[in-house]
Amino acid sequence: MRIQPILLTGLLAGVTACAGAARNAPDTAVRPDAARVAELEAIYRARAEAALEGAHEADIRFMTHMIPHHAQALVMAGFAPDSGASPSIRTLCARIINAQTDEIAIMSRWLSDRGLPVPETGDMLGHGDGAMLMAGMLTPEQLAELEAARGPDFDRLFLQYMIQHHNGAVTMVRELFATDGAAQDDFVFKLASDIHVDQATEIARMELMLEALAAPEPGG
Repeated sequence: MRIQPILLTGLLAGVTACAGAARNAPDTAVRPDAARVAELEAIYRARAEAALEGAHEADIRFMTHMIPHHAQALVMAGFAPDSGASPSIRTLCARIINAQTDEIAIMSRWLSDRGLPVPETGDMLGHGDGAMLMAGMLTPEQLAELEAARGPDFDRLFLQYMIQHHNGAVTMVRELFATDGAAQDDFVFKLASDIHVDQATEIARMELMLEALAAPEPGG
């Protein structure tokens, strides 16, 4: 593991300042700069490795389960272009794909950095073991229904099912935070908090969109 450039720059600056001060005080012995930097790098590596080894079981479970959960959302959103979805639904789907693709990459890297298995995301069409579905995830039958829907029927069904899906992710975050000792890692806490805020916000937006679809046409 390489020391982060910003941290290393700061450390080098500190060492240089110490060396300059030492030149003004010749009676003070100072180690060579290279030796001091090597020592600081070793301290940094030791702390980083300890952080990697100290991952809480609930943090690992959250990352491992949220990856396929996000992957199914990508499949759902990916149906929109061929299903005659409205422009507003397509915009929502594009936003979901961009955000959750990035988060899958982040969570996969977090697991990989700790030598932990990264879930496969290739089979999210519901052909796998239904018992492995996490909170809010669609069953194979629900996915098939969504894939077959067209036009306004797709819009309505997508909103209903994505609200269900997002509520499941919110539940997963709440379960993580309710577990003693979990989410103490700053990275895990921030990621889970961001997921909670983003998905809760989108739930509220989708509920309004669903209400608008159900409202009668003016003059009807």
